[in-house]
Amino acid sequence: MTKEALELQKGKAQVIEGEFINIKQSSVRSVEGGHVEMHRVCALTVDGEKVDVMQGASCVVNAEELNINQSINIVSIAGNASVTSSCSLVTMARDQISEVNKSCIGVMTANNIKAENTTSLIMVARNIEGNVKTVLDWRSALAFGATVGGVFGLIKLLSKR
Repeated sequence: MTKEALELQKGKAQVIEGEFINIKQSSVRSVEGGHVEMHRVCALTVDGEKVDVMQGASCVVNAEELNINQSINIVSIAGNASVTSSCSLVTMARDQISEVNKSCIGVMTANNIKAENTTSLIMVARNIEGNVKTVLDWRSALAFGATVGGVFGLIKLLSKR
């Protein structure tokens, strides 16, 4: 990786690699760097040590430290994550999701989760702090999975006859 700072504004790019990357109002297929800042960017994949996304859209983000603000995301994988006023299908953190505020997340997993005014479908964590509306906790998700598995097993068993 290069040590210089790379900047892209109001453009399109296939692949961007660098140590310090600042992208504004652009679309990018792949970003890989040390410190990545994106403002109003549409990106397919983002991989970096520290990633800050403000008003962006991305498919897969992988970072050690991740900050998502007013963005849409499909899959986020991070060491530590912070999600504010955003929507994400899956957010996974190895250590903690330090702040989830006014967001909607499909599946959220981490050791520690601090959330306020957040909605999620499934949340798996050792410690959860704050106000979260969860459709399925781990017990109901386990019961739901066992029920669906039993129904599919019964259908398969009956379809062989």
